[in-house]
This record gives sequence, structure tokens and C-alpha cells, in this order.
Amino acid sequence: MSSPLAVSGKADNPLLILQAFSKTLTGKFALQVACNPEDQLKGPVADLIESVGRHLGLHVETVTEVQDREISGRPDLGVVIAGLVAGYVELKAPGKGADPKKFRGSDKEQWAKFRDLPNLLYSDGNEWALYRNGERFGKLLRMSGDVTGDGEAAVTQTDGEAVQELLREFFGWEPLVPSSPAALAEMLAPLCRLLRSDVEEALKNPGSNLAALAVDWRHYLFPDADDRQFADAYAQTFTYALLLARFSGETCVTPREASRAIRRGHRLLADTLKILGDEAALAEIAVPVNLLERVISAVDGEALEKKAKGDPWLYFYEDFLAAYDPAMRKDRGVYYTPLEVVQAQVRLVAELLEERFDAEASFADPKVVTLDPACGTGTYLLAALRHALEKISGTKGPGMKVSAASAAAANMHGFELLVGPYAVAHLRLTERILAEGGTVPEDGAHVYLTDTLESPFSPPPHYPALYIPLGEEYRRAQKVKATTPVLVCIGNPPYDRQVIEGNMPGSAKRKGGWVRFGDAGEDGGGILRDFVAPLEPLGLGIHAKNLYNDYVYFWRWALWKVFETKEGPGVISFITASSYLRGPGFAAMRQVMRKTFDELWIIDWRGTTWGRARPGTSSPSRPRWRSPSACAIRSRGRKRRRSSGTPAWKGPATGSSRGLPRWNVSRTFPGGFVPRAGPSRSIQLRIHPI
Repeated sequence: MSSPLAVSGKADNPLLILQAFSKTLTGKFALQVACNPEDQLKGPVADLIESVGRHLGLHVETVTEVQDREISGRPDLGVVIAGLVAGYVELKAPGKGADPKKFRGSDKEQWAKFRDLPNLLYSDGNEWALYRNGERFGKLLRMSGDVTGDGEAAVTQTDGEAVQELLREFFGWEPLVPSSPAALAEMLAPLCRLLRSDVEEALKNPGSNLAALAVDWRHYLFPDADDRQFADAYAQTFTYALLLARFSGETCVTPREASRAIRRGHRLLADTLKILGDEAALAEIAVPVNLLERVISAVDGEALEKKAKGDPWLYFYEDFLAAYDPAMRKDRGVYYTPLEVVQAQVRLVAELLEERFDAEASFADPKVVTLDPACGTGTYLLAALRHALEKISGTKGPGMKVSAASAAAANMHGFELLVGPYAVAHLRLTERILAEGGTVPEDGAHVYLTDTLESPFSPPPHYPALYIPLGEEYRRAQKVKATTPVLVCIGNPPYDRQVIEGNMPGSAKRKGGWVRFGDAGEDGGGILRDFVAPLEPLGLGIHAKNLYNDYVYFWRWALWKVFETKEGPGVISFITASSYLRGPGFAAMRQVMRKTFDELWIIDWRGTTWGRARPGTSSPSRPRWRSPSACAIRSRGRKRRRSSGTPAWKGPATGSSRGLPRWNVSRTFPGGFVPRAGPSRSIQLRIHPI
């Protein structure tokens, strides 16, 4: 059946098309029938869009929203040109206008979500406006009369030409090809956020396919994940899996093809995407899914890698999360550790390994097992690998790098809770090992999507066939936690002191996991009690609240993992908040450390501002450590030699480091990359008497 706007040659003239549109609407609104005003607009607006498209020589199709809007949260119309998603149209009841600044109530809430769409047309029939990522593109158009009551007289030739030009711009949208990793992160963040929002909406219907997937996700993967956490995991998994497929050379970036493309190097993500890419579930979130497919298909991975002038993934996830969800970034502690700091920390530990542990090849030595328990995008593991291979190349020749890369790959492990950085870390480590000529372990790079702080002893559930690969990944991570002997634990774990106020939702989950609650799930039942229990007899119990911080949980976990699951030597090197060095609430924590380590070295930055600009930018490396922070290197040798609480050695950061194994901070932080002291504080490298 032909469109009512495309008869008698009317499709050849934008004014005639608009007049027919206005006449149709006037007839509809003249009927005394109770119905939704927005629904009255759908058919005529769809015909108008398709007719103008034909006039412009385009094959334009519209797809009308048919699901319950309260569940789907989709715009009223989707517009497809030559089989590709071009944009969306949201209709408002006549009189509401097309300016979101004037919206109230549910319309305002809806705009808060739809503003992430890259090409969105708003109209109430009389007003028309185009929005891209929340900003109006061009002018707001208003018809000369009222299309719901004035018929053909409501529009003029000028109106017809203006609507045609607006639709021409709307039809011409193409995904912007990002020129840098930062631009890519900013482009993907709003679409990933939109996907998360749609998943959350779908979960409100217990009978939805996504709700069924969420039940399985909690049962087989993350039992403590609430709806928002599942929606976030879904959105980031989907986005990053498609992105990895594109960087792998895949041109047809759909869930099915992406799963196939990344399976060899990223099996967990491939299997997870296969589950999350259930067709019935995707149909419930079609808008962001279709947009992500189209936008990611436009990404030129090779060009980005060339323009990045180095590792394109180094800053990517921090930039992504800053645009996607700044609150989550803060809560999870996702901040870029300046590369110079990472490299310095790695060099200091490497010297310990070589001089105190007879590991000539440092991190590539077969007896050195390294773990970053909050690995983020893998920067520490990559720095350790690079340092070891450079050392071997210089001492034994470049030909030895191949076997060393393979040995390091087998003995390097990383845990990461968030899907985004996990995907990036897995990619970066795999690529680096292969680039050095090494062999990735048969079970893939040893980066695991897991919660470090959950119980290492929780038995896995029975997995149905579809979930068996994910069950294998779960068991691998549990094995590393429970039984794999780790010599070096290194990294920059998150810092966040959780404060749950009385007015917060009752569902607010207390952090700490197994470290705080133990296998029985009771507060105080975990290994953190060794930091807490001794405070009360000392009259310091009131200060115990300061221990409930992510970084403290990771310190306690690392002590357990490196020294309490096995006998013998070990090294822990963390950058964390430095409050544990001085505060009374950390007295027992310091006591446990004194009993555990033979030697303790602290590079203490007392709230200094420092950093070097990123390559190609004028902004300092992040974070600027305005709050007190410290880099700790702590070791225990094969033969215990208990630390006696040596008084702090104080000196300028460029001085020689007496008491350390030939360490010199000016060499450790090359190019003068050292903390700058505030006006009343000196920078101190110290053997700290904790």
C-alpha cells in the first residue's frame, strides 16, 4: 500500500509533502476518539520521513516502536537507510514542543537518557529539532500554523524547504571516525551508557529475556551482582567485545561475528558475548545495540594505533570510564598510574629479585610468579615483562627474549573485576607476548575476570553446557587464589573508604568480601580481624573505622596470599594511600607487617602534586597525588631476619638511598620525574619505622 503522502506527484515537492502531512494530522485530530496524541503522530511522521527520503533519492525505512515504552524506553521511530541505522525520532504530544529544556516530569527523565543518542529528531508535529549527543544541531523549526487544526494552510513553502533541509541533515549522519584513543573512548561512552540504561529498564520486567540472563549471570558468575551491576557488565562486555573484534580486523561487527573473531585470543569474552548475544534478549535493547554495531564498524584500528604514538590502550579505559560513569570510576579507583612510577616500582622490585632472591631474569625467571590483584588495563604486568626482556636482551642477547617471554607469560597473573579494563589488559598482554616472539599459554593470557576479594574456597556451581567455558575460567581464577604460590604481588589497588549513611538504600552492599566477612559471611569473620581485633585492648577501637578501605582489604589479602598460603620468601609492592603509616587505627596492621617482613622500604609522598604531561598533551599524568600516598616495597627472604624497626632515613628524593640495595631515586625516576615538595614539607625516601 503506497504512502498517502506519495500520490499525485506530491513526493516531488517538499511543500506538497508537508501539506499532505498537515492535512492528514488535522483529519486525525478532528476525530472524537480517545487515543494517545503521540500515537496519532506516528504514521503521518513516518510517511513524511519516507517521502522526503524518496524525494532526496534515498531508500528510507521507518521502524515503529511496538513494545511497551515503560519497559523498552525506546524512541518512537527508528530510521534505516540502505539497511543501516541512521537515527531515531521521538514524538511528543502537540503543544509540548521539541525543546528538551522545557520538558518536565517523565519527558525530562526520558531526555536524560535519550540525549546520549548521536542522531535524534524531536517533534510534536509543529516543532522540529535535531539533537546529537545532547546538543541541538541547527535551529528549532516551527510551522507557520497548527498542523493538528489548520490543515494544508498550516505550512508554507519556507516550512517545506526547512523541513527538507533538516531531514537531509538527519539522513546524512555518519559515525565520526575517532582520531585518537581518547576520542574513541568519548564516542563509545554515551552509547555504552545508553545500553546499560536499556538493560536496566528491561530488567524491570521479570519475564523479559534479559531478566532470565541476569538470573544465570548471578548464579554462574557473580552471585552478588545486583541489577545495575549486571546491566553494567552486560553493556561493557558487549561494547568491548565488539571493539576487540574490530581491532582484530572484523568488518561485520555483530555479536555472532565478533564472538567468532575474538575466540582465539579472548575466549572468555567470546563465550560471554555468545551468551549475552541471545537474539531474543538483543531485541529488547535494539536501539543501543544497533548503534554500537554501526559506530564500532566505522573505527579504523590501524589508523588509531599509528596516531597513538605508542600503546593506544594505555589511557583508554580511564578516559572511557571518566565519560561513561565518573562515580564508578571513583568508587572502583580507576585512575591511571603514571607510567614512570610504574616503571620505577618495577625496577626496584626487579633489583630485589636479582640481588636477594637469585632471580637473574627478574620477572622472567622461571621461579618468579607475579600477580597484580587489581590489574586494571595491565600496565604493571606489561612493565614487568618489558623490563625483564630488556634485561635479558642486554645480558644474554636478543635471541633469548623468545623463551623468556614464554616463561614470563606462564608465570604472570592479573585479576580484574571490571569487564572493560579486563578486556584491555587481556588484549595488551597477549599482543606484547606475541610481538616478542613468545607463546601465549594454552589457556590464554593469565588475566582473569574475577573479584579478588571473594572467597578463594567457594565451590563452583554446576554449569550447564552453555556456561561450561565460563566455569573453567572461574576454576582457573580460584586455583590461582587458593593454591598458586606467588612470589611477587605488585600494583596500585583501589583506594575508597566506604561510608554507608543512614539514609542510603538498605541494599547498599558493604565492601571487603571474604577478607572482611570470611566464608561464613559474618562481619569480623574474615582475615581482616588481624588488623581489627588487637585495637580494642589498646583502647583504639574507635579508630577501626579507618580500616574499612579498599586498599586495606588488598593489603590484607596480599599478605595472606604471598606469605600465609605458603612458606618461604615473597615481595609485596603497592602504591596506596599512606594513612596506614601513621594513623592509630592502623596500629595492628603495622604490627602484622613488622612480624611478616624482613625489610620494609617506603617512598612517601605526603600529599604532593606532581606529574609529567602525557605525550602530546599539556595536562599532567594522572592522578595528581594531592592526598598522601606511598609506594611500599616489602620483602621476606628465605631465611628470616626480622626488621628491628629501623629509624626513618630522611633525605632529598635525589639523594642516594642508604639502606636500599644500590637504589638511587634520581635513577629510579629518570628525567627528574620526582615529587615536588610543598612549601613546608620535604620529600622523604625512608626506611619507615612502622
